[in-house]
Amino acid sequence: MDETYIKVGGNDCYLYRAVDKFGNTVDFLPTKRRMKSSAQKFLDKDIGNNSKPRVINIDKSGANKSGIRSINRELLTVKRIKIQQCKYLNNIVEQDHRNIKRRILIDTSFKEFESAKRTLANITVVKIIRKGQIADLGKRTFKTFCSLAA
Repeated sequence: MDETYIKVGGNDCYLYRAVDKFGNTVDFLPTKRRMKSSAQKFLDKDIGNNSKPRVINIDKSGANKSGIRSINRELLTVKRIKIQQCKYLNNIVEQDHRNIKRRILIDTSFKEFESAKRTLANITVVKIIRKGQIADLGKRTFKTFCSLAA
């Protein structure tokens, strides 16, 4: 799990993304701020669309760490999400950001947040199709795809 910034109307907004250990996109969420509540909202969406991860690799972001801790407090199960904070374990998602950034830099920037959300969703769906993630059409994969395309 990681976040990267995008320019919307001259202001920084943030794109939270989750990628599994094979480099497949799990979920994403553009937000206007980088706070604990944004990270928590992203994790709630991700867990709702997929399943609860066993381990999450993050960089030194305090917002992500506190968001995961609040999700752990809300979970009623005994097994909590383990947090691994190491900038080198996060390289898979950092490399996946590169494709998004390359596509965004072609355009100058977004003018409205809603158009940024729709454009990023379309870029992500095309990238998922190119990676071959949608080929197996399992229940979890199809549910994730539908949530990203909506």
